[in-house]
Amino acid sequence: MLTTTAIYACLLTIVFLWLSLRVIGFRRSNKIALGDNGDRMLLRRTRVQANFTEYVPITLILIAIAEINGTPDWVIHLSGAAIVTGRILHAIGFSSEPDILPLRVSGMMLTLTAILIAVAANLFALVS
Repeated sequence: MLTTTAIYACLLTIVFLWLSLRVIGFRRSNKIALGDNGDRMLLRRTRVQANFTEYVPITLILIAIAEINGTPDWVIHLSGAAIVTGRILHAIGFSSEPDILPLRVSGMMLTLTAILIAVAANLFALVS
């Protein structure tokens, strides 16, 4: 059973819903149905949401496989906490005009760290 992965999948889904509602709300209030209509803030919000969808699925897949392979829970939690924290920091930093560069960069570093932890856990499981 993938109970630890499920925790992070649920938390990340909540973040995704928050990002999606921000895009939807902005589109509705500015009457922009398609594309970004040259609006820089809408472009930022859609890119934050898209960036989230580019990194989260592969990370969750790797975390789930690591959990199936018997990786200790603390390693799964470390990777899961890193991806959740990283995606939130990145979203806040990148959504701001101008960027809050330290948040954006630390968010990406945590995201990549989460992926590397999950990859290392799976590689370790393969050679054990």
